[in-house]
Amino acid sequence: MMPIPPTWCVYLGTGLFTIGVIGVLTRRNVIIILMSIELILNAVNINLVAFSRYFGEVDGQIFAIFVITDAAAEAAVGLGLLIALFRNKETVNADEIDLLKW
Repeated sequence: MMPIPPTWCVYLGTGLFTIGVIGVLTRRNVIIILMSIELILNAVNINLVAFSRYFGEVDGQIFAIFVITDAAAEAAVGLGLLIALFRNKETVNADEIDLLKW
């Protein structure tokens, strides 16, 4: 069985990263923005694991586990804040959330 070449993983990671950045920059729904951030983090994880396997080290895989843990905490805190904002403003549109403005 032939292993997957690292270039394919880099292409996949680049594609996911690009979709995530476009989602963060163009969408107004906060839930979609959080999902796009998760896509960006997953693209980074794919590249970390691919290069870790290519170089025969486990450092990238360990770092990917920390990124996954951080992403889970970010999702939990982000969704908690989103629920609190929805209860106050009754919207999930990022343009209409202006709680920090005077």
